Amino acid sequence: MNTMFLPLLMLSCLTMGWANRVYVHPFYLFSSENISCEVIQSKDPKPLETMHPLTPVQDSIQPDPRPGTGPEVLKNLTLRTGVLAELQNSLGLRMYLTLSSNQKNGNVLLSPYNAFGALVTLYLGASKKTAVPYQQLLGLNQDSGRDDCVYLMDGHTVLRTLQAINSLIEGPQDELRTVVWTFVKSDADLSKDFMLGMQDFSDASFVRAVDFSKPKEAEAQVNSFIQKTSDSKVENLFTNINQSSNLLFASSVRFKGNWNTAFKPEKTTMQDFKVDENSTVKVPLMTHTGNYMHLNDPGRKCSVVKLTLSKRTYMLLVLPHEGAKLQDIENHQLTQVISTWNKELKERYLELSLPKFSLTAVTDLRSLLSDMHVEKELLGSEASFERLSSTENFTVDKVFNKVLFEMSEEGSEDQSKPQDDRAPLKLTVNRPFFFAIVEGNSNAILMLGKIRNPDV
Repeated sequence: MNTMFLPLLMLSCLTMGWANRVYVHPFYLFSSENISCEVIQSKDPKPLETMHPLTPVQDSIQPDPRPGTGPEVLKNLTLRTGVLAELQNSLGLRMYLTLSSNQKNGNVLLSPYNAFGALVTLYLGASKKTAVPYQQLLGLNQDSGRDDCVYLMDGHTVLRTLQAINSLIEGPQDELRTVVWTFVKSDADLSKDFMLGMQDFSDASFVRAVDFSKPKEAEAQVNSFIQKTSDSKVENLFTNINQSSNLLFASSVRFKGNWNTAFKPEKTTMQDFKVDENSTVKVPLMTHTGNYMHLNDPGRKCSVVKLTLSKRTYMLLVLPHEGAKLQDIENHQLTQVISTWNKELKERYLELSLPKFSLTAVTDLRSLLSDMHVEKELLGSEASFERLSSTENFTVDKVFNKVLFEMSEEGSEDQSKPQDDRAPLKLTVNRPFFFAIVEGNSNAILMLGKIRNPDV
């Protein structure tokens, strides 16, 4: 069955709370009040405002300074965050399915939040013609009915709404931190609007000038800079840099979470995890007995459990039944079933065992968009970035998203409670599974992952 249906279906599972609101076209929530159709071939009446010279990569590792005043308070913020969550979830699930189909035998990790923000940031530098496929992919395009003009969304409003979703996460129990780097050839300038977008999107941003005429030296400088400014969390990101490069872009998002209820270390034991039909690995499985929101889905041969992280954030974990394959669940058209999962979850007394795991992944956004058959229009030969720099034929050469996911045994609540006499249902996560980290107020998916081997 066609996997193109799955993003919308999974999305409906996570956004049931928005089903009864009055429909507003997403574009109008993220556009200027006095919007007009702009002629695609016309030049902007104002010259592009740019920054030059840029700080050389070897001169400073301090984050770029930010304006003294915070971003303006957005109107209709609750509505904006809910709508934007639906859009980023839909695109993120499409991206996840593409990655998963290409990595059938490996772990998969993607942040819909980070990927969406990276694309919107790059959109700020796109020409009017290139802006159209960006807005179409993001779900934020308003068709003008004409080939010669375009309605442009306000990318800064989108990015500030993403930051508002981030602010809903309660630290220090859970934390989502985003860092963005842009490396520009040393004789080029860079749009101030794009640089402001980097700040809207991130917790820290860095724009640095690099001499790409010596590719090996440039590669060493760029990777060393990222390592130093990421607390060594991101290493050796860029390879095969070309001396004709104009711009390299990278974003990193790190989710560091704790369970709502702590797992006691003394109950963690080494057990077999079945990687596939022919091989197993020994991994530490944490065990906790308590009440969880749970669903057994015999029709689709899987169990679903909701694990609370903080007050607003949770993990939705999908475990195939014995003998069922995770890929089969991804490939099914789950029209009636997935859309009702959240409604059908019921509190159940479980003895839950799941592996300790952390996960990191790097996504080459150009390669991913190529697999989705949209790379040419967005970053490739048909894309134009005339709003990014005054340099002629300016290109975006490499775009990477680094995602880091960390969980511990610790929790905000101790599980020391009186002994319960009920017999728990045993649910042991000892085979490949799928998970989503969700911010519960907006229903935004922060992370999507597939664990085939927790030991990797």
